[in-house]
Amino acid sequence: MLNIKNLKASLEDEDKQILKGIDLDIGPGEVHAIMGPNGSGKSTLSYVLSGKGGYVVDEGAAALDGVDLLDMEPEERAAAGLFLAFQYPVEIPGVGNMTFLRTAVNSQRKMRGEEELNAAEFLKLVRAKAKDLKIDADMLKRPVNVGFSGGEKKRNEILQMAMLSPKMCILDETDSGLDVDAMKLVSEGVNAMRDGKRSFLVITHYQRLLDHIKPDVVHIMAAGKIIKSGGPELALEVENNGYADLLAEVA
Repeated sequence: MLNIKNLKASLEDEDKQILKGIDLDIGPGEVHAIMGPNGSGKSTLSYVLSGKGGYVVDEGAAALDGVDLLDMEPEERAAAGLFLAFQYPVEIPGVGNMTFLRTAVNSQRKMRGEEELNAAEFLKLVRAKAKDLKIDADMLKRPVNVGFSGGEKKRNEILQMAMLSPKMCILDETDSGLDVDAMKLVSEGVNAMRDGKRSFLVITHYQRLLDHIKPDVVHIMAAGKIIKSGGPELALEVENNGYADLLAEVA
C-alpha cells in the first residue's frame, strides 16, 4: 500500500535536514504506529507524504499503490487515497461544515472520474457517518471547527476521513489533548473503518491510544530515522521505560 525508501527531507528555507533516511512498508489492511521523542521528525514525515508546503525532498521515494506520491500535488495525493488527520485542526470561519464536506467529497470523486453525490445522497451519507461518531446536527451546521472543543475537532477530522473513505490514513497525534471519552469515540471511528484493505499510520506519543487502536507494527523514530520496529509490546516498553534505553542501543 505505502512504500517509503530512504526518504530524506529538509525545511525549504533552512539548511536543516529533518528526515534522514526513512524506510517503511505498510501493506493493505495493516495498522502501523510511530512513536518517538519530540523533534524526531514524526509530523514532518506526515507533512512530506501529504505534500504540505515548506519542505524539500532531498532523496528517496514514496509510493501509494505503486504510484509515485512525491510527483503529485496535494489534491492529487488526496484523490489517490491519502488522508492526513492533523494534530491541530484549523478553524475555517465562514465555511459551513456541510459545505466543506460535500465540496471535498465531490472534488475527489470528480478527479477520480466518479459521479458526484447529489444533495440527497450526500445528506444521507453524512448523517449516517455523523451518527456513528456521535456528532450532533448542530456541529454539522457550524463553520468548520469554529468554537469546537479539542475533542470535537478531532471527531470532525475522523468524520472527514469517514466521508472521504481513503486507502491510506495518516493520523498525526490525533490523541493530543483528548480526554478518555473523546479518545474512545475517535478510536471507535477509526476502528469502524478497518476493513482488511484500508491501511493506517498512527503517530502518537502515548500507549493509551494504542490500547484502542491496536497496531500490527510499532516503530520508534528518533533523529529523523526509524531506529527500531516491533510488535505492540514495543509501545509498552516505551510507556514503562521511556526512550533512553532504545536511544542508547543505536548511539
